[in-house]
Amino acid sequence: MLYGVIAVALSYLLGSVSFSIVIAKYVKGIDIRQHGSGNAGATNTLRVLGKGPGLLVFFLDIAKGVAAVWIGHGLGQNDWIPVLCGLAAIVGHNWPIWFRFKGGKGIATTVGVIATLAFVPALCAGIVAIVTIAFTRYVSLGSLLFAALTPLFISIFYFSVPLLCASLLICIFAFVRHRTNIVKLLQGTENKLGAKKG
Repeated sequence: MLYGVIAVALSYLLGSVSFSIVIAKYVKGIDIRQHGSGNAGATNTLRVLGKGPGLLVFFLDIAKGVAAVWIGHGLGQNDWIPVLCGLAAIVGHNWPIWFRFKGGKGIATTVGVIATLAFVPALCAGIVAIVTIAFTRYVSLGSLLFAALTPLFISIFYFSVPLLCASLLICIFAFVRHRTNIVKLLQGTENKLGAKKG
């Protein structure tokens, strides 16, 4: 039990390392949350700093989701601990203790968590998301589809009560964090991938 609590706490602290904030500060001396969309994530880093930093943030955010799940496997003693560690990393990304609880939207970290816990459902949801982004250039729409379809594919391919519960909670997180994007999508004013925003 103690090791499980430690694993979840470590995962939250790891998730709280906001690479977009760190890299933006290092590369350009700015707080990424005060530029572009104001989101501390890979897409906004891409818009503000360019492809290199944007991709680096994307892969590092995925990596911390993967690492959190492996922390859970290493220290946990049941199926719930890796799942809770993954959730903790996503919560840390969204509400990071190191950066006054103002973080990103957690999609890249979610990809890392879900891909590690259930690769096939993540792959199926990811393909739909990538195709959607390629055709519409709306990253937010692809992200929301990934979050919404993951519980469905988990139910079909990889049913597990802990994982299904976590994926439903992650879906709620995603929609709450993307609520302004949803409004913009409905109004037709959402930013498209490749569009510059200062």
